[in-house]
Amino acid sequence: MTHYNMKETREFLESIGQPAGDLYELPTSEKRFADGGQYRFEVPGIQGPGPMKSLLEQLNEYGIQIHRVTQTKGIMFLTDDEIKQMVALAEQYHVQLILACGPRATTDTSASVKTEEGQRMGYRLRGQEQIVRGIEEIKRGARLGVRGFLIYDEGLLYALNEARKSGYIPSDCHFKISAHSGHGNPCSAHVLESLGADSINPVRDIQIQMLAAMRSAIDVPIDLHTENPKSSGGFIRHYEVPDFIRVASPVYLKTGGSVAANHSYDTTEKEAKQRAKQILLVKRVIDEYYPEAVASPKLK
Repeated sequence: MTHYNMKETREFLESIGQPAGDLYELPTSEKRFADGGQYRFEVPGIQGPGPMKSLLEQLNEYGIQIHRVTQTKGIMFLTDDEIKQMVALAEQYHVQLILACGPRATTDTSASVKTEEGQRMGYRLRGQEQIVRGIEEIKRGARLGVRGFLIYDEGLLYALNEARKSGYIPSDCHFKISAHSGHGNPCSAHVLESLGADSINPVRDIQIQMLAAMRSAIDVPIDLHTENPKSSGGFIRHYEVPDFIRVASPVYLKTGGSVAANHSYDTTEKEAKQRAKQILLVKRVIDEYYPEAVASPKLK
């Protein structure tokens, strides 16, 4: 009779290129952005050009360079002119602009996602018409100069990657996977990378040893919340940021979320400046506890 144990399972996982378990030894990641940086700053929840302008102006006064601004409410909530203004601001301040596909569940009529049980499915799409509409949203954004998109559904990611490879949408489109997709293990991250993800945001409460294991399984940047709005628990992880960078680089540090009540909150221009202050606070922690950490230079 053959006896199976966890050791054999761990060896099997290693044989397929996956970690044998969470990495409690917390190895230092040697992976980097192409420019040599270990980390970049990202500010999520900037829903329009007014708050984006206020945020970037305030950061300029602080002398801090960020690398990405993410709109989380959905492309459909923006007019063509608003999108063009945001594209122009991104070019002026040398940041990557990410717009969310949808709003959230695109134009689905299902209310199940709003229920206690349905929330477990995240913002995944229901029916092939949703895939069609999602691709249409990306085409619209790309036509207006956007190249970064926030994606919630693995099937849509697959379709968009095929569209990108075939030239149906621009080949330089960047697909960022949202934390609301609910992924938190190395195997899931590997699947997302194989489907064409350019960066992956795991669940917000992922622990450091889990994060280290995820980094060992993938090469694309990992997007990490340094803080969260009340709707996502409201917890602050500033003192964990040095470990984020060391074990998981290259990473995007998503900062400023604690200012908002929820993920789709319409940040005011005043609150955008408060988000800029949160970047300053996180940068202080990095400078004090991991001063050798290398930030990416200003994007070209």
